[in-house]
Amino acid sequence: MSNLQEIVYKVSIRSIVGPRDRAIDNLQTDSRLAGPGTLFIAVKGTHADGHQYVPAVIAAGAIAIVCEELPAELKDGVTYVQVEDSAASAGIIAHNFYGQPSEKIKLVGVTGTNGKTTIATLLYKLFSALGHKCGLLSTVQNQIGERIVPATHTTPDALHLNALLKQMVDEGCTHVFMETSSHAIHQHRVAGLRYAGGIFSNITQDHLDYHKTFEEYIRVKKSFFDSLPSDSFAISNADDKRGAVMLQNTSAKKYFYSLRTLAEFKGRILENNLTGLVMTINDTEVHFRLIGEFNAYNLLAVFGAASCLGEEKSEILRVLSKLSGAEGRFDYVVSPKEKIIGIVDYAHTPDALINVLTTIQKLRKGHEKIITVMGAGGDRDKTKRPLMGAAAAEYSDKVIITSDNPRSEDPEQIIRDVEAGLNTAAKRKYISITDRKEAIRTAMSLAQPEDILLIAGKGHEKYQEIKGVKHPFDDKQILLEFFELLDK
Repeated sequence: MSNLQEIVYKVSIRSIVGPRDRAIDNLQTDSRLAGPGTLFIAVKGTHADGHQYVPAVIAAGAIAIVCEELPAELKDGVTYVQVEDSAASAGIIAHNFYGQPSEKIKLVGVTGTNGKTTIATLLYKLFSALGHKCGLLSTVQNQIGERIVPATHTTPDALHLNALLKQMVDEGCTHVFMETSSHAIHQHRVAGLRYAGGIFSNITQDHLDYHKTFEEYIRVKKSFFDSLPSDSFAISNADDKRGAVMLQNTSAKKYFYSLRTLAEFKGRILENNLTGLVMTINDTEVHFRLIGEFNAYNLLAVFGAASCLGEEKSEILRVLSKLSGAEGRFDYVVSPKEKIIGIVDYAHTPDALINVLTTIQKLRKGHEKIITVMGAGGDRDKTKRPLMGAAAAEYSDKVIITSDNPRSEDPEQIIRDVEAGLNTAAKRKYISITDRKEAIRTAMSLAQPEDILLIAGKGHEKYQEIKGVKHPFDDKQILLEFFELLDK
């Protein structure tokens, strides 16, 4: 239970109507969950406006309303708090309601187009191995210590996020590592949180269905660093052409990591093969289990963050050398008989697909064919679809275009959008199979001994979303089944 005056601390308030000294024992943005003692925050969402549910939540027993526009009729006994922005207020109110949990832990946010999950997961694994109790908030899963809490969004909404952070504090977590998506930043889901540090991985085209322009996508990512406090750290990828821009207005202490130029955290790849990476980090040579140049960047980001958090550098590298990455990120298996390499990866942007395929190109001995199974998600940025088709065709010997998560869209139309990126040469080496399982089976049938099969787009996901229904579907499990069924 919290006092209304305390939980609206730091909120941009325009006016308050009604008693201010109220005991609040329930905080909601979902009108269906409102009841006696509730403070309801009326948020204007993409599909519904919470303001229209104000009468219903008052009838259910809500005693306080946070809103941008005061209702025409004000009920006696109800307190109305008029604010500039309900969504931004929700984050601050939730943080106050749950006892300002981010003030009691070292919270590190990871943002960027690619690499967020791997960086956050590696930090969680590293600090856990170094003896800290940690929390993880990621696309794959959330964790409180060893306990797994299923993830529904890259970043939960403000209320659930602060409730999770409070649980982490209550259960003794000292460090929390969190993917911080552009949607979460733009929708103020992380408003009110105090970060010990932030990490920028890279930025390429994604989420233009939401942000509309690439410039707006960059602006939103940058705003995360602009808001960091002066006693925090900000780490950026110097080799990304927007890496310096991300930090140009931050008050935080600035650091950079790089494979190509001078930086506080400098790496150099010595070997890159299927047994892992051999690289130097700040002149120390280390063998890592992770594969590919993109993971070299991820490892540098993790090393940098751990150094900024005060861990001893030799211990960081010793533990990092033993760690595996996140599920569904360059997750590979080898068939028992024909030694076909099957790789499952979450790559769902043109740049991510190119990163994975160029890594595979560097790992191949020369005679193996690269067969790629890929598609594009429905109800998402359509402009990246032909770019993904072009990327898959350029770096593969054979491409099978199939369904990803079509959601509400026609999967065959999505496939046609992907095919639009194929030039005349590319069209000679692709086929389209709408059924994803059949596409994987066909790819496996085409594969000869030691060929490399990439299944891209879904990674860790255990479902395929079609017309609002999530059907069980696990790329890696299906890959293993066909290894056995086709006697590969």
